[in-house]
Amino acid sequence: MDAFLTSAFGVFIAEIGDKTQLLSLFLVTRFAQRLPVILGMLVATLLNHGLSVLLGAWVAHWLPAAWLPWIVAASFVAIALWLLIPDRDDSEDSRLLKYGAFTATTLLFFLAEIGDKTQIATVVLAARYDASFWVIIGTTVGMLAANIPVIFAGKWLMDRMPLAVARLAASVLFFVLAIVTLWAAFGSHTP
Repeated sequence: MDAFLTSAFGVFIAEIGDKTQLLSLFLVTRFAQRLPVILGMLVATLLNHGLSVLLGAWVAHWLPAAWLPWIVAASFVAIALWLLIPDRDDSEDSRLLKYGAFTATTLLFFLAEIGDKTQIATVVLAARYDASFWVIIGTTVGMLAANIPVIFAGKWLMDRMPLAVARLAASVLFFVLAIVTLWAAFGSHTP
């Protein structure tokens, strides 16, 4: 259950102000139907984060056990620092929009998540927890929880959300995850 809660909360916080949240805002300005956008986001997130979890589990399997806590903690610190840098809205009218709300959203979300903070966080969470299913479900729930309000409330919500505070909170969360990772690996061995 820790894997689910940490994954959901971590991705939810990290997603605030992220480029995929800006993509959600972009898509709802282009498509009147909300449900196909939400379903496209769900499918893209499940696919992208499923592949990310497989990568994280593979990395955890092949790395020496003594290295894993250090690599995971360093990755959490890197994500924490990365979260302090605001994303910019680099979405532009795409040729994919002609394929409709569901297909365009699925493809654009999948592509936007490649190399994104939340994808990297998903890889790291999968390496940290031996609970692939719960990491996938947790990161997907976090992604949807952060983006569905944008789909329904759109610009009104984005104008009122303190993005700097959200980025700082997400950064602190990932610093705490780094400390917890090292504490769990080495702190419990203290006589």
